[in-house]
Amino acid sequence: MDVTRILAELRQEREQIEEAIISLERLARGRGRRRGRPPAWMTEARKRVKEAAASRKSAASSKSASS
Repeated sequence: MDVTRILAELRQEREQIEEAIISLERLARGRGRRRGRPPAWMTEARKRVKEAAASRKSAASSKSASS
């Protein structure tokens, strides 16, 4: 067992963890409402989700009506 090598690896891992924490803190701090129009891919994704939910809802109501 090379203790100095283990310590060096642990210090390197600690630096990586600290960088990850800092990045996550920056992301959390910058999570305000965005201004302007959302990107096209986001609006398309929202449309698909709404359409899928509506079709599931209508399918469920038609099943209960036919029972």
